[in-house]
Amino acid sequence: MAVADAVRDGIRCMLMRGGTSKGAYFLADDLPADPAERDDLVLRIMGSPDPAQIDGLGGAHPLTSKVAIVSLSAEDGVDVDYLFLQVGVDQPTVSDAQTCGNLLAGIGPFAVERGLVTADSPTTTVRIRLINTGDLATETFATPGGRVDYDGDAAIDGVPGTAAPIEIELSGSPDARLLPTGRVVDDLDGHRVTLIDNGMPVVLLRADEFGVAGDESPAELEARQELRGQVERIRLLAGPRMGLGDVAGATVPKMFLLSPPRHGGAISTRAFIPTRVHTSIGVLMAASVAAGIRIPGVVGADLAQLSEAGADGIEHPGGTFPARVRIELDDDGTWSATSTSLRTARKVFDGLVFPRPRT
Repeated sequence: MAVADAVRDGIRCMLMRGGTSKGAYFLADDLPADPAERDDLVLRIMGSPDPAQIDGLGGAHPLTSKVAIVSLSAEDGVDVDYLFLQVGVDQPTVSDAQTCGNLLAGIGPFAVERGLVTADSPTTTVRIRLINTGDLATETFATPGGRVDYDGDAAIDGVPGTAAPIEIELSGSPDARLLPTGRVVDDLDGHRVTLIDNGMPVVLLRADEFGVAGDESPAELEARQELRGQVERIRLLAGPRMGLGDVAGATVPKMFLLSPPRHGGAISTRAFIPTRVHTSIGVLMAASVAAGIRIPGVVGADLAQLSEAGADGIEHPGGTFPARVRIELDDDGTWSATSTSLRTARKVFDGLVFPRPRT
């Protein structure tokens, strides 16, 4: 039940690193049921709007200004529901227009930690419904002796050290369309683009059409005002085509500039998310890119060096993400995909968070 006087009494909160992101995890019962009240509270918890988020939990970057809300699921065959909120840093915005595959990595462990799911030994499997998208994730992770173990030898680029592996299999909702427009290529603002959604709506573009080599740092690309304007124009046109409506105030779709791989992977990427450039890549972003480059004729497919077996390495500024995606062409000519990824997560702290009194 939501706390009556959250400012003075605090709210139960677990800060977790999930994949290459970090966020505040809550039980749904500990937050207001009314979305407007909930969003106001979340802004005060994270310290937004403020570029430094100095008065809250946020880390002054979209990758560390995230919230996961978890509850028992009423859906048959599903253990828990996961609602993701992207909290603006310097703007008072809270968006549920997308999900986050990185924070997803922490949902299974969090569900066990909070007693929503009883752990098995040596591993536990948790079935998770992604409320934002309708997708279903199945997560398996180490629970020796019935407790979550965060220690292990799995390493992911963008995170120092190693941790216990978390295997995530993601399948789309029954009415999901891998190619939202039904076309392999669309023309937007004079550019050939591919609109694809394998858990995250993304737009695939050729980097060389924008004067981008593909090895630039995020800071270098963010400094190019004209480039950012070009990419944003295409994003605003892509939103309605993908069924997202007006995306002027949204953080989706994500925009990917693709170039040939340089480090033994399948493809090199630079992602606008949408105004900042991602320092690595999100789980579901990688799944969407990996599915896209396996479809003949998709933008960037001719640049890709695909693996005959195993995972395709999606190169990003922080390293390489191994994305294992299986695509199928149905009898009616519709493409579908199932993806499996390896992530890690870690509990950073568990306790009470105290929101600032007023927005």
